[in-house]
Amino acid sequence: MSTTRLYDIREDDRFHDECGVFGVHRNGGAAALTALGLHALQHRGQEAAGIVSCNGGTFHAERHMGLVSDNFTSADVIQRLKGDCAIGHNRYSTTGEPALHNVQPLFAETAVGGFAVAHNGNITNARKLRSSLRETGSIFQSTSDTEVLLHLLATSPKSSMIERFVDAVRQIEGAFALVALTRSMLIGCRDALGIRPLVIGDFEGSFILTSETCALDIIGARYVRDVEPGEMVIITESGIESLRPFPDTASRFCLFEYVYFARPDSAVGGLDVYDVRKAIGAELAREAPAPADVVIPVPDSGTPAAIGYAEGSALPFDLGIIRNHYVGRTFIEPTDQIRHMGVKLKHNANRAVIAGKRVVLVDDSIVRGTTSLKIVQMVREAGATEVHMRIASPPTRDSCFYGVNTPEKSKLIASRMDLDALSRYIRVDSLAFISIDGLYRAAGEQSRDPAKPQYCDACFTGEYPTTLTDRAAVKPAPQLSFLEPSH
Repeated sequence: MSTTRLYDIREDDRFHDECGVFGVHRNGGAAALTALGLHALQHRGQEAAGIVSCNGGTFHAERHMGLVSDNFTSADVIQRLKGDCAIGHNRYSTTGEPALHNVQPLFAETAVGGFAVAHNGNITNARKLRSSLRETGSIFQSTSDTEVLLHLLATSPKSSMIERFVDAVRQIEGAFALVALTRSMLIGCRDALGIRPLVIGDFEGSFILTSETCALDIIGARYVRDVEPGEMVIITESGIESLRPFPDTASRFCLFEYVYFARPDSAVGGLDVYDVRKAIGAELAREAPAPADVVIPVPDSGTPAAIGYAEGSALPFDLGIIRNHYVGRTFIEPTDQIRHMGVKLKHNANRAVIAGKRVVLVDDSIVRGTTSLKIVQMVREAGATEVHMRIASPPTRDSCFYGVNTPEKSKLIASRMDLDALSRYIRVDSLAFISIDGLYRAAGEQSRDPAKPQYCDACFTGEYPTTLTDRAAVKPAPQLSFLEPSH
């Protein structure tokens, strides 16, 4: 009997952020607003979505595998999420089987009341904390690092919910942007370095917490400010209270948010993402000009940088690659022949733009190199006489342990090949990456301060800004994962 296999679109040569968060306080349409916000944040996680609402002292939860539009458009679902406060979460896991019990927000009844939490980031000492909590009697229901927070809060000796939450977050390491919900409060918190984004909005007098400003735009909310690095905000009927549970330190916002993760119509870290990406392209044009006739983006993430490159090099910009926006996460493939078509499920060359021309291809990054190789081959088959590739980030040589799905270091092609070898591998006439200083300039800095880097750039430099407790304890160290089981 033949078996139909599924090709997972996630296997493409891209990074994926693990999650986006959204919360609303005291609005009669809290669940519907949260579903809309999650829809705007779908790019931050496509594997699963969940919403927890609160109606007085009663909590309601809906958690589903798949996209927001597949699960939260029904009036019946929204009506089950009663209450005027809600938090939501989009999830993209790293490794392991997707599982409903890992879908956030997570919820628990504690001695001080119900508590729900949603998390963007990665707790880099979760395995150690989980082991310690198990020894003292904690029973875990998921393999998510986020559940550690629930147990730390539940077992804290402090007397109030806020004191317990502060006690819990002071014990975790890594990157986290959290939204939490109690019967009377909406809480937001960022780690001391502010690696992951979190912003505050105002919708008709109701406060909003979310990962990006594009989620405010979709509901017509007003941007108020960013939750600052190391800040905890507590939203109640009385307004917003700000706490500082961590020692003061210089922020290290994720630089790759500007390159790829954030939506281009968002503002994060005080900068418009689209403007930064165009500036990256302009810097790249100055650093690495190419003898060419046309600049073509690898859509969609390479488009703003390609526009900047074209403007900076005075070359025409054109859409030489067309993306199919209607490819789902999985594609039924009856034969290996279809599997090998791979990249053409999502991209196709526009021969009329390419034939007979020297082409500059602009993309955001190179991960394993497999997609770049196929894209270059496709452009050559469409008649390009030369192909020059320009990358809007420095070579990615190290894994991220702060909530981004990256391969382990050995599978990152830039960690194994120098520029010449990589150029030969993907079969281009020339290849160049933006420098780390050029990337910093595009993000508003004069250059990278090697003594005190202004951003988290560990995937480019290998300089991790926090302790990686769990990674140090395991040799060889695996990529940390929301789904990584502890044994």
